[in-house]
Amino acid sequence: MKHAASAAPAGALASALWATGSFLRKTFILAELEVRKLSHDPTELFSRAIQPALWLLVFGQVFGRFRYHGTGNYQEFIAPGILAQSVLFIAIFYGITIIWERDLGLIHKFLVSPTPREALVLGKALSAGVRALTQAVIVYLLALLAHVHLNWNPLALLGVMVVCVLGAACFSTFSLCIACLVKTRERFMGIGQMMTMPLFFASNAIYPIDLMPSWLKGIAQVNPLTYEVDALRGMMLAAPSVQPHLLLDFAVLVGFTTFLVLVGARLYKGVAT
Repeated sequence: MKHAASAAPAGALASALWATGSFLRKTFILAELEVRKLSHDPTELFSRAIQPALWLLVFGQVFGRFRYHGTGNYQEFIAPGILAQSVLFIAIFYGITIIWERDLGLIHKFLVSPTPREALVLGKALSAGVRALTQAVIVYLLALLAHVHLNWNPLALLGVMVVCVLGAACFSTFSLCIACLVKTRERFMGIGQMMTMPLFFASNAIYPIDLMPSWLKGIAQVNPLTYEVDALRGMMLAAPSVQPHLLLDFAVLVGFTTFLVLVGARLYKGVAT
């Protein structure tokens, strides 16, 4: 009896580990398939460098001539916000891929496979995160050109990579949820464009929260982009002007991403109809 009782928990643990390993393996396979699409159009990576260059080198230098509240170098303050913005702009339109996949008949093939829908959604989210890492490289190079003092500690660089992946996963999954609801490219693009700038300006990307009016502060405090920027600012800069709250930032990003993956998994089947 004792041997049977001890064998049951061991068997349950082994089954749980096998299920987790299978889920992660399927997730990474799907993420790899999405990332491979970059090889078909590598120019996309270079074209995406234009927007952060304009914001950091033009906007940052021009507005840096004004007296800035909080730091003597506005480009240092804005650099993490521009990286977060670049990640947001990549991720927020990522959901259109499932509309294309539906039109090509790929969604039905995914749905009849034994792959859990959560793995399908998370795999796409991780592939968006990989694309976001290219933006981190671009922004770091631009920051060097602008003489922004960065933190080159390996742990800080690793943290920036993790935050970029989390931010991209969060907003790409949000994008996927929108695509599952609207189901057409025209509606999706309209909603994506409508959401992008409010998310950006209702955050601390280009100005600190304490300069915002009270009604905007409330929005910024529930905006996940605010926490992404806060984490990036704390790890990217050699001397951040505002003390970051890294544990809170990571907890909010992980919480939002987990919630949106679960919601996206429930909505994913509906896009095929």
